[in-house]
Amino acid sequence: MNSEILNTEIQAFINKNLKADINTLLLKGIPFSTIDSKTLVAQIEAKKRCEKKLPTWYNSQQIYYPNKLNIEQTSSEATANYKANLVSGESLIDITGGFGVDTFYFSKQIKKVTHCEIDTELSQIVKHNYKKLKVNNIECLNENGIDALKRINQQFDWLYVDPSRRDNTQKKVFLLTDCEPNVKTFQGLFLKYSENVMVKTSPLLDLKATLSDLNHVKEIHIVALNNEVKELLWILERDYKDEVLVKSVNLRKETQQLFDFMITEESRNHALFSLPLTYLYEPNVSILKAGAFNTVSAKLNIPKLHQHSHLYTSKDLIDFPGRRFKIEKQIPFNKKSFAKEKISKANVTTRNFPLSVGDIRKKLKIKDGGSLYLFFTTNFNDEKLILICSKI
Repeated sequence: MNSEILNTEIQAFINKNLKADINTLLLKGIPFSTIDSKTLVAQIEAKKRCEKKLPTWYNSQQIYYPNKLNIEQTSSEATANYKANLVSGESLIDITGGFGVDTFYFSKQIKKVTHCEIDTELSQIVKHNYKKLKVNNIECLNENGIDALKRINQQFDWLYVDPSRRDNTQKKVFLLTDCEPNVKTFQGLFLKYSENVMVKTSPLLDLKATLSDLNHVKEIHIVALNNEVKELLWILERDYKDEVLVKSVNLRKETQQLFDFMITEESRNHALFSLPLTYLYEPNVSILKAGAFNTVSAKLNIPKLHQHSHLYTSKDLIDFPGRRFKIEKQIPFNKKSFAKEKISKANVTTRNFPLSVGDIRKKLKIKDGGSLYLFFTTNFNDEKLILICSKI
């Protein structure tokens, strides 16, 4: 950690050049002799990445940034805040601390939090930033989290682990057994020192396959941000043996879209089916990841268009965890029918349809954008159709 970065003039230079072209900046040269251009540019690039993802850090003074890979790997403030609202108690240990965004938010709910980070420089950076952010209930340990857990040898109300999804060559991995630490191997140790364990994993993991790797899973949280699945959270509780609750959430600027169900419900539930009615509904990505297709129909009493289309319809408008549309018109899928509509610009979506969005745009000469939404799909009679919709 180079303390010269915190020099007032250098900090001013960083803030002044956040929108500057990096190559131009390097060609022009850095007007400081106490710091090299590569280090300074790394600070500028890292801070730029935090503007929307980590606004608390971005808008605070004297913040020291790690390399941009650390920023890419860290949770956003929105997802960190969601996680923090799942925990309570006196103590929590984060054994894979990283840049410390999750730890920072946990500290708002927990009396004493321990941040473990094996990388010495990153641990120093996090400790410095917490001081600037005026956080005083987090202890930073420059130590392997598992070693720290054994050395401290005490019970924590919560243990949090976000295994590294990079191998020794920095290649991306996502399976539990390929990540570090290997949660499948160490889950017994984690539950020894904490009754409650939260594991953050890649959104790419298969839910059922991962459940066979983990014991005592009480809840699975599928967390999406602005309709993009960002992470899966696995809540383990010591000795828990009952059904697993799946909580799908789509975090949006003003609201949260929530849908909960027991993981065994999907196989027990049967979907209703109907031809398109007045309104059309498209589930958000967290529900699609959860695979709760029959359960959405059964719980909300709303029919699907087809077993594999994953679009729903109703006569009366309902609250729905996803996008809602008014069906203005429906036509069969063929060039002649579509030509009569004289549509040259629209938003195109396919569900259970043989052509891709790109192929459809090319075939029917549709430009992207506008206020119309076209759904190319299949109904339960296996008829290909186009639903011309307006967004609600």
